[in-house]
This record gives sequence, C-alpha cells and structure tokens, in this order.
Amino acid sequence: MMRKPVVGIIANYYLINDEYPAQAVGRMNVDAVADVTGALPLIIPSLPTATDIPALMGTCDGFLFTGGRPNVHPDEYGHDETEAHGAFDRDRDRLVLPLIRACLDAGLPILGVCRGFQEFNVAMGGTLHPEIRDLPGRMNHRMPPDGTLEEKFALRHDITLTPGGKFAQIFGAETVLVNSLHGQGIEEPGDRIVIEGRAPDGTPEAIHIEGAPGFALAVQWHPEYQADKDKVSRPLFEAFGDAVNRWSAGEAWAAE
Repeated sequence: MMRKPVVGIIANYYLINDEYPAQAVGRMNVDAVADVTGALPLIIPSLPTATDIPALMGTCDGFLFTGGRPNVHPDEYGHDETEAHGAFDRDRDRLVLPLIRACLDAGLPILGVCRGFQEFNVAMGGTLHPEIRDLPGRMNHRMPPDGTLEEKFALRHDITLTPGGKFAQIFGAETVLVNSLHGQGIEEPGDRIVIEGRAPDGTPEAIHIEGAPGFALAVQWHPEYQADKDKVSRPLFEAFGDAVNRWSAGEAWAAE
C-alpha cells in the first residue's frame, strides 16, 4: 500500500472551561488538508518540549502554520510588550519560528495562514504592528464579534496581486476576494519576504519567501474556510498539496 503524504498542522494552546490546558486546531484546517491536498492531516502540538524539529521534518511532508488567537510575542522581533499586543503563546513561538527557517533551508513545503503569515515574517527578521485598525487610513480587519460562522468568515475585500507573481499564477487572476480576519499585520518585511498581495488599504496579505527551494507561501486571510468550494482557497491548497506530494515522492517543486 502506497504511503500517503503527511501534513503537520500546527496547534494552539487553549484552556477548556478556563482551567484545562489543551492543544487544538480548528476542524476546517483538518478538512482543508484532507479534502483538498490529499494528504494525511497530523495535528502537531506547539510544545517544543514534546517534540523536536528534526523528528517533525522526518515525519511530515509539509506544514500548515495555522491562525490562532494568541499573537507572536514582540520579544521575538525586538519590540516592547503592550496591551495592544494581546495574548501570547510562547511555546508556539519557540517551536514554529525555528521550524519555518529549517523547512526553508530544506525546501520542505510550508503554508502560512493568518498568525502563520505573521510567523513567516518574524522568522525572517521582520516586525509586526500590534493593531492594524489603529493606523491612519487602515481598515478594521478583525473578525466581527457577533454573527454566525458564515457571517464571520464571509468574503470581505479584494486583494490586489503582483502581475505574473506566484499567487497570480495560482489563482489565474490579479485580484481576488478573500475573508481577511486579523488584528496584527506586517510592519517591516523580514529578509527575503516578498509582498505579492495587498488589501485596499495597503495592508500586506500575501507573501512568499524569495529564493526558497520549496513551496513557502503565506496569506493573511483564512483559506481553510470552505477550502474545497471557494475559488480562491481551493487552488491555494491544491498548489500546496502538489508541492507536498512532490516532496513525498522525492521530486522537486517547480518554484518559478
């Protein structure tokens, strides 16, 4: 029987009933990997004491760096902590930032979503704004506090993409409509971070890492929501799945 490729899905720290510590990911991340990439989803606890990077990279053929309520701690990019920075998950910081860099060096496929997008930037030496909506001329990109899941994850604004760039090639378009939901965002791009997509207010929302030997793309929206149906989400996960399958088969991913 042929082995299925494995995609590690990075989990977040949660407290159940405000007292029971847990590691979890949203079901939609699991479904996106299982239904669109064709890989086996494997939930990875964001606990550096429970695993190690070589073991993870030896087990997985790609990683999905998910969104989550906790933010990257500003210590990781040389800023002071403020109330605007919100909650943190230091264990996840300690695991994923070096994991991103190790995957880049090896060419192992990685896809970043929301917090994962921000982690790509910080891993490459970039900085983050703690609250985008407080900046002059910026929109409020945060998730609405009320409404159904469909209303919260509704498509909100266009992204303008670099003509001929990696994302424009994947989507077959230079403008796409997305469900952008986030509070923080890129301040200074990190080394080799190439911004390929921006919201109408100029906020960076699609990036790739220049010179990466493998798939290394990230978005500041939530393509995992209805990934099997959405005309933007599906091709992104299909492209990631193609890279994962190629890695599993020992083939190079064509990074034009």
